[in-house]
Amino acid sequence: MDFKYHLESAWKMTLQYIAPLIFMTLAMIAISIITLGILAPVAMAGYMHSILLLIREGREPKVQDIFSHMRLFLPLLCFGIVVFIITMIGMMLLFLPGVLFLLAVSFCCIYMLPLMTDRNLGLIDAVKESYSMVTKENLVDHIVVVILFIGISAIGSSVFIGSLFTQPLATIFLLSVYETLGKAAPATAPEAPPETASEAPPATTPEAPPGPPPTQPPLTGE
Repeated sequence: MDFKYHLESAWKMTLQYIAPLIFMTLAMIAISIITLGILAPVAMAGYMHSILLLIREGREPKVQDIFSHMRLFLPLLCFGIVVFIITMIGMMLLFLPGVLFLLAVSFCCIYMLPLMTDRNLGLIDAVKESYSMVTKENLVDHIVVVILFIGISAIGSSVFIGSLFTQPLATIFLLSVYETLGKAAPATAPEAPPETASEAPPATTPEAPPGPPPTQPPLTGE
């Protein structure tokens, strides 16, 4: 995997669309804080899909894109609650199991949100497909992708203003990798159904050539 290409592309695109990206990132952070994290997953889903359209079509991100996938609110909320409960139980027991579980979820579900918004997959199907994408081949490459995504995001999260730049940078990098994987379902025209024997046109037999015209008997005098 060409990490240099993805990082450079993410850097250039972030600088090119810095203003709309900052506004959208600020709105996503504000919504997450105001709702105590309840709307954070579904806001992140809309955020990622908007950036994916930026990469594919050059479409400028908009603040209202954050609310473009509110249909995913319940499944993402339930998923977040389950992950939070299991992580807390693991941390209260021996701490390390909780950390390992959170890292495993972060790795296996790294492409879950793009798959749900881009290919309209359900939660379970998106988790399965994301797991297949990261484990099928180039396992080390995907580990590096997760480390870079979390690392870039964490660098900015230490300072609020910094996250307004590093969050879109990290997200563009991740979705650039997702786009190159070629997992987006291509739009193909439906194939025409094969003709059956009953639908085939009836066979025609060649007509016989016309015979010579009938001859008239000679006229005789009376």
